[in-house]
Amino acid sequence: QVQVAESGGGLVQPGGSHVLSCTASGVVSSINIMGWYRQFPGKQRELVATMTRDDIKKYGDSVKGRFTISRDTTKNTVYLQMNSLTREDTADYYCKVVTLILENFWGQGTQVTVSS
Repeated sequence: QVQVAESGGGLVQPGGSHVLSCTASGVVSSINIMGWYRQFPGKQRELVATMTRDDIKKYGDSVKGRFTISRDTTKNTVYLQMNSLTREDTADYYCKVVTLILENFWGQGTQVTVSS
């Protein structure tokens, strides 16, 4: 089992930057992929960014060039650096962990609101 905890949500000004953190605990040696998804009201969750244990990164089209995923393996934490935020980035952001045997674990989510 892997536990996932997000932090860092909040209110951000349009054009601003913000960082989200996601920390995994439990059987962390089984983790293959960690990443971020977001969900708009009434919509399905969509890919924001993921990172494999081999440092392969994948980004959703709407965030390419603005968001960056990184990790600190010593802390079992991934970060999502979000730049040039717009109101369209307002959403609930969820961290997801995928293990080597394809188990999925989700965090509770953290809300990001982009507004002046």
